[in-house]
Amino acid sequence: MESSSILVVLLFILPLVYLYFHKIRLSCKSKRLPPGRTGWPILGESLEYLSKIQQGIPYEFAKERMNKYSSTVFRTSLIGQNMVMFCGAEGNKFLFSNEKKLVQVWWPCTMDMIFPKSDNRPSSEHSKKLRKMLPVILRTDVLREFVGTMDAIMKDHLQKYWNRKNVNVSDLAKKYLLTLACSTFLGIDDERKVDELAKGTEDIGSGIHSMPFNLPGTALNRAIKASKIMRKEVEAMIHQRRIDLSENNSPSPSPKDFMSHILLEKDDNGQFLSDGDIASHLIGLVQAGYTTVHSTIIIMMKYLAELPDVYNQVLLVKKPNDRLSWEDLWKMKYSWNVALEVLRVYTPGTGSFREAITDLVYDGYTIPRGSKIHWIFDATHKNPECFRDPEIFNPSRFQGDNIAPYTFVPFGGGSRMCPGNEYARLAILVFLHNVVKKFRWEKLYPGEEVVHYPVPRPAHGLPVHLIPHKP
Repeated sequence: MESSSILVVLLFILPLVYLYFHKIRLSCKSKRLPPGRTGWPILGESLEYLSKIQQGIPYEFAKERMNKYSSTVFRTSLIGQNMVMFCGAEGNKFLFSNEKKLVQVWWPCTMDMIFPKSDNRPSSEHSKKLRKMLPVILRTDVLREFVGTMDAIMKDHLQKYWNRKNVNVSDLAKKYLLTLACSTFLGIDDERKVDELAKGTEDIGSGIHSMPFNLPGTALNRAIKASKIMRKEVEAMIHQRRIDLSENNSPSPSPKDFMSHILLEKDDNGQFLSDGDIASHLIGLVQAGYTTVHSTIIIMMKYLAELPDVYNQVLLVKKPNDRLSWEDLWKMKYSWNVALEVLRVYTPGTGSFREAITDLVYDGYTIPRGSKIHWIFDATHKNPECFRDPEIFNPSRFQGDNIAPYTFVPFGGGSRMCPGNEYARLAILVFLHNVVKKFRWEKLYPGEEVVHYPVPRPAHGLPVHLIPHKP
């Protein structure tokens, strides 16, 4: 009797079990994951990816997999994470248009290790708060007032450091940009303090783009140590600024005093940010205001030495002591086209990351919630379908409205457009205008190689022989 009862139950349950698993199988089949492979455990395909970056050909990494798997999206594994890589202008458009709807910003854990916060929440969450504060210093009316300050800093810089026959462009551009960033974000013009903060910038830049292994001698380990030293310096400045604010009893600092603004900012619980957290934010800003702009400036100087016709079009005829204005910079359209072409050919950095905040479908493939997504600049910048003869340096391609949407994306796009893009434009044009107005130059190493890691730069820092213009 018992056996017959069990048989009846089984006959009833088994069809239901079959239908349940059949439904799951059909569901999985209908949710096609992007094609691809994840490579070795932990390492994934990171070594090959980093190798392509160091060779300056990250597009080749993507192109090989686009040809093998899909021209729009594929799976891989990078920096210890399973990753979905989006390719092309349509992928850029999808990500930029769906920010905070289907995807959100995500950063590798190296950012959290280099710029730690007291609450241990990821840097991507803190960046949202910082982006809300940045318009205080980066909005147009404030930057308009900064042009005169930038120009004065550059003219002083030229007088102090460019009064010799031979100079190293990388070293001098670094000093100018860090002086500018420290003045803008920290409110300091003490040359000794600027030099102290400058020491760790290269190590931090390398660590951000490294594998997430904090072992002695690794790029990440050096970056963490450098960041710690820089944060200590900035915390001392913060402590003094708190005293100054208390003594002056000034609740509404000038828009140019960004450090005071961030000191007066409160968190979600109504508490002021800790000195350590503020220092991490400020060091991150100084780093961001330096790394990519520095790369762009020295590559521009390289091309202007190599291409006399480009140099001649950049050269502006102005009275020697004229002070630059906002309107002057807007007239430098060809100079900015040169900068844009540098950003296309030698884009600083590789790309950016997102995280899927819900299951999403792209080009017929399902990308599950929580998936990490990567897009790279060169997937369009070096793609002949987007830019004709992409290997040729041609600033004129940026004249008019010749660039298709979502193909040129060095500053990102959508709501995540880099908030410092206008600051970068001013810093680059002020530097370029003042140098071109005073000099021509010749490369001391005519065949100097460009290295690409962590950002593109001439291998020796671009040493040049200066030729002053005749009065």
